[in-house]
Amino acid sequence: MANLEKAVLALVAEQRSLQGKLHRVEAAISALREVSHNGRGGAVRTKRVLSLAARRRIAAAQRARWAKYKAQKKAA
Repeated sequence: MANLEKAVLALVAEQRSLQGKLHRVEAAISALREVSHNGRGGAVRTKRVLSLAARRRIAAAQRARWAKYKAQKKAA
């Protein structure tokens, strides 16, 4: 029975050690996530918003490109 008690105590000690390591790993992951979100690390991108005027200019330019393309196609 003494050997069994020693084995249990060794396992409990190993469990505490692993829990401490797990806690440190979780803290590191949390810190990295916080930096990437708040510091705008390369992985996080925000959606760009265009004004209505900018969208209209882009649409007009695209219509002009299509008109030019269609005119060239019709002439050929």
